[in-house]
Amino acid sequence: MSRRLRRKVAKKGKEKVVLPSYPEIENDDGGLGFENKGFANWTSLADDTVIQLFSCLNYRDRSNLASTCRTWRLLGASPCLWNSLDLRPHKCDAAAAASLAPRGLHLQKLRFRGQETADAIIHLQARGLREISGDYCRKINDATLSVIAARHEQLESLQLGPDFCEKITSDAIKAIAVCCPNLNKLRLSGVKDVHGDAIDALGKHCRNLTDLGFMDCLKVEESALGNISSLYFLSVAGTTNLKWGLISHIWGKLPNLIGLDVSRTDITPNAVSRLFSTSHSLKVFCALNCSALEQDVTFFATHNNHSNINNKGKLLLAQFSDIFKGVASLFADTSKNKRDVFFEWRNGKKKEKNLDMVMTWLEWALSHTLLRIAESNPQGLDTFWLKQGAALLLTLMQSSQEDVQEKAATALATFVVIDDENASIDCGRAEAVMRDGGIRLLLNLARSWREGLQSEAAKAIANLSVNANVAKAVADEGGINILSSLARSMNRSVAEEAAGGLWNLSVGEEHKGAIAEAGGIKSLVDLIFKWSAGGDGVLERAAGALANLAADDKCSMEVALAGGVHALVMLARNCKFEGVQEQAARALANLAAHGDSNSNNAAVGQEVGALEALVQLTKSPHEGVRQEAAGALWNLSFDDRNREAIAAAGGVEALVALAQSCSNASPGLQERAAGALWGLSVSEANSIAIGREGGVAPLIALARSDAEDVHETAAGALWNLAFNPGNALRIVEEGGVPALVHLCASSVSKMARFMAALALAYMFDGRMDEFALIGTSSESTSKSVSLDGARRMALKHIEAFILTFSDPPSFSAAAASSAPAALAQVTESARIHEAGHLRCRRLEPRLEDLSPCYEILLPYSSRVLLLLFSSSPSLAVDMLCTMQPFCRAWEQLGFYVEQLQQHQPQLKQKSSQESFFATLSTTRWNTRSKNVSLCAPPLILWSLEVSDWTSPPVGPKKARTGYHWKANPMPNQLSYSSYLHII
Repeated sequence: MSRRLRRKVAKKGKEKVVLPSYPEIENDDGGLGFENKGFANWTSLADDTVIQLFSCLNYRDRSNLASTCRTWRLLGASPCLWNSLDLRPHKCDAAAAASLAPRGLHLQKLRFRGQETADAIIHLQARGLREISGDYCRKINDATLSVIAARHEQLESLQLGPDFCEKITSDAIKAIAVCCPNLNKLRLSGVKDVHGDAIDALGKHCRNLTDLGFMDCLKVEESALGNISSLYFLSVAGTTNLKWGLISHIWGKLPNLIGLDVSRTDITPNAVSRLFSTSHSLKVFCALNCSALEQDVTFFATHNNHSNINNKGKLLLAQFSDIFKGVASLFADTSKNKRDVFFEWRNGKKKEKNLDMVMTWLEWALSHTLLRIAESNPQGLDTFWLKQGAALLLTLMQSSQEDVQEKAATALATFVVIDDENASIDCGRAEAVMRDGGIRLLLNLARSWREGLQSEAAKAIANLSVNANVAKAVADEGGINILSSLARSMNRSVAEEAAGGLWNLSVGEEHKGAIAEAGGIKSLVDLIFKWSAGGDGVLERAAGALANLAADDKCSMEVALAGGVHALVMLARNCKFEGVQEQAARALANLAAHGDSNSNNAAVGQEVGALEALVQLTKSPHEGVRQEAAGALWNLSFDDRNREAIAAAGGVEALVALAQSCSNASPGLQERAAGALWGLSVSEANSIAIGREGGVAPLIALARSDAEDVHETAAGALWNLAFNPGNALRIVEEGGVPALVHLCASSVSKMARFMAALALAYMFDGRMDEFALIGTSSESTSKSVSLDGARRMALKHIEAFILTFSDPPSFSAAAASSAPAALAQVTESARIHEAGHLRCRRLEPRLEDLSPCYEILLPYSSRVLLLLFSSSPSLAVDMLCTMQPFCRAWEQLGFYVEQLQQHQPQLKQKSSQESFFATLSTTRWNTRSKNVSLCAPPLILWSLEVSDWTSPPVGPKKARTGYHWKANPMPNQLSYSSYLHII
């Protein structure tokens, strides 16, 4: 054996560059093996090992692996690998089916989804097919089904459902009977009318038919079913218009009938009793969710938990019976744990053929019925689900039948949902699944190579994760890594459900970092680019998950680094599906909500087409889209450049129109519309434009809303607009003074009262009087009289607002004692906690503008300063500087100077008041950029230009039921961290 190092050489200009390579060993027989014993030489694997490897892969990965070399391509085409085919995850048209035809010669089992694939089945040329199973069959018609039957004469099993086959009639059933004489299993769901001649054709031509199911049909000819003597198992679950009096006589004569499923029907207790007495072969009778049986007190008592088996040896499985105990009674050894009966049967060494047939059919019947019950979610089933329903589903998820596993997982995802519209789940049911080991079981299914199981397991995990305790269990069991991996799947259904799971898990703050560490953010962003066309479901879930993650500062930066800004803007610009638009806008809002902590706000605004797209989305016919788009513009308006760019993109006109149209909309939309105008109005030009476009009137209307959040944003917007005398006059003329006075006096929100008082203070600082006098003398007189009355009303309520924070005995006691505890208590009583994020960027008083207000408010200045000393000395400095020109006696400030020195030791007592105030002024300019926590009254005495109030929503979670993810409102766990920026 000689060692040989192989090198790959690439040319770079005129030089040769040696590329990295692995040291390899050349064997005597010419084979190559890795010198490092930690590696295996894949070229030396035995053929049966390679085939076994292929068998563990899905069809897409199998095809990719077969393309690596000629040998593996031949092995990948082995007949044993192509005896079954699942086309459900793939779009399979006639051309795709024809390309698979060479490998379909030995195909025996086929699963498909939808009409297009059904039409393409004949192009597979798999005449040896034995089993066909399809779902999403609503559009499949008689012609398609008849052709499938005619091309596959050896067919033994045909199953279509569980969704309804609405376009299939008895004509197609007759064609199946004539063309497929070897048929032994036929199960169809939702056929409207099954005539007697179609059933007679089955009995005549299909002599081996042992398993027949007509579920959820409108009408079935009962008497004809009694003529198919070969039947072992019959299911009419969910079928209506059955004549039970006739059935009890005819079906009881079927000589081989072992199992009968009448669940979800209106069967009567008398019919059950007669069937029990007339049928000699019947062993298992499924009657779950049959209201007539459950409401009959006598029947209930007779067949309750303690007597599943009647005196004829027949097993009745009903909602009120112990199903595990009943199934265990079918076996000779009933001494073991009844809950393990299915597990012990599957793993038993000695099996009886007839009992195996019964158990196999029973697993299918229970999975189908439990799924249907979970989808309809009837009332009064809590006890059933908690005592045995959840345990049954978990047991069925461990079945060896793939379709049973999938139905059980789907039912598990569905039965926990109690209110699909509000995305809420039953915590008791969810935690019952968790207690019985369901989380680990679902995660194991999610690791399966079968993509159908991956999809249904991920769906169940997503819905269960709405519960915080279950979400924690999922994370603790490694579910975040599994879902992040599934989100990279090439199967759109799998990726979609995994993204939904990450969406719900990302609601928890404690899970956001784990999702980022598992690569979930990159996976979600890649999903958007991968399925940008034709993947509305996966796009909505991916954008929703990114929106939740973007609420976290660190994760928001990772979203941006992964290309999330470009991906989300692309969705906002190009996608027409309202669910995707809404989540994309929400994600952009959250990315822009972190202020100065990162640069995402500016990055979103600089992305080509972002602001234009959001402005257009405010005109959407869907309220949720308008709401999130307005929220995004609100947050983006914090950035100076974005603020002007939004206006240039038509944002002022669009947001004014939105505010005008949302008087009857949800409080969330009203809040964001007013908030966006608040943010834009920081700019003087935008403020004037808002007034010119008619924005004052709708803001006044929103100030009259019943929602306190709307009060705050509307009052904030009016506050900003009031800086402009023209807008201030418009506010008066539009009736804004009574609205602001009402807010100032009676709003539940302290912030709304505070900002309404500020708006009133700035409206009547004297500048509006000069503006109002421009015009005719008669107009001037009229307006002057009107303004005088409005001014008196405003100043009266400003004074009353300050007095609401004033308790004279407390103030006097605090002033006399100078005790820090007393000062702190007085301060806390007046503090507005909602203003904890106020941030001052400029504290430059405009005394000449506020002199009318100061003269009225001056008597309360001592109380204001006392409030301020214990919490914000730097603002007390500014307060003193502001008040100085109005203090008639310097000795009034003696106490305040003493208190200030205690909190500001760096200040030295000066020889004159002038040098003291010079020191105060210097201190003010040195401290003006620090974050401070403000109390309400001092702010009324300052003239400040107010910026926007950004609010990053943490985001909603949704639960799904059945096969669909429904669009829901967003009431759950929306947490707004509000930032008020004063410029």
